[in-house]
This record gives sequence, structure tokens and C-alpha cells, in this order.
Amino acid sequence: MTEKFAPIGLFYGSTTCYTEMSAEKIQRQLGKENVDLFNISEEPLTTIEFYRYLIFGIPTWDYGELQEDWEDVWEDIDELNLENKKFAIFGQGDQIGYPEWFLDAMGYLHHKLILRGASPAGYWPIEGYEFSNSKALTDDKKNFVGLALDDENQFEQSDQRIARWCQQLIDEFAVRF
Repeated sequence: MTEKFAPIGLFYGSTTCYTEMSAEKIQRQLGKENVDLFNISEEPLTTIEFYRYLIFGIPTWDYGELQEDWEDVWEDIDELNLENKKFAIFGQGDQIGYPEWFLDAMGYLHHKLILRGASPAGYWPIEGYEFSNSKALTDDKKNFVGLALDDENQFEQSDQRIARWCQQLIDEFAVRF
């Protein structure tokens, strides 16, 4: 860990590398000097408490399940103090193979972080996706609770989505680099 923290901490779990690659793209887009990158399988979750601005990367597995690294630390989130912290989430899912559970894990994490006192940012419109159900939707069902990525079926759109979302986060976090 560095002595001086970047303004944003990005924490992700990844099995197939899609979420890890997206995390690295987000870090590059926002600037490596502005985002500290952590794989949750290698970093204690208490590191989250050192940051005011947080980004989380979480893939959804199969029928709305948590990725194994997230599953391993899921209960530990309940011990974090996230008051006065702003967070955004990006998720990887498969809208064709699992349309009834598209990005559910992102919704689970969003709910858990709100219960810990954190404030959300980075909601993303549902236009351009085809799915039948998701636990990652806002109450009005017009947005996802974070950036929706499907590198399985829409890989060619991910870079542009990440670039737009990162600009949105700069505005919503109101962080100056």
C-alpha cells in the first residue's frame, strides 16, 4: 500500500478477468495517480475506510450469484463504517445467458453499501440492454444502480461506456484531480 492514497479507491473481485480488465480501464480513464486499485482477494476490506470516494467492481455469476471473492468477504462489509463516503459500482453480467438475473450481484452490493451509510453515484440508463429481470435496477426501473457491462455479449461497447461513466463519476463525485 502506498503512503499517500489516491482520491479514489477501486475494489473489485474477478474470476474470469473481465471485471479486473474493466477495473484497469476505469483506473486508466480516471488516471492511475487518482485511483488506487485493489483486488478484494488480496486486500483487507478495512482499506475501504481510508477513502472518501469508492468504486466497486462485482460480476454476477450464473443465477444471480456472488463471485467467489465477494462471497468470501460478504459478511465483512457489515463491519465497515461507510458514513460520509460516496460510492459507485460497475458490474459484469450476461444478459443473453442469464436474462432473469442480469447484474443481480451489483444490486445486492448497492443495497448493502447504502445500509452501511454510503451515498450512491454512477447510476446508468437501461437503454441498449436486453434482459428480463435484474435486482440492480433503481426503484423507477429506468436505471441500473451502476455501470452495466456485458463483455460476454457487448464487449465492443464497453470502452465507450466506461469512458462516459468515468466522466459522469468525476461530475458526481465532484472530485478535483
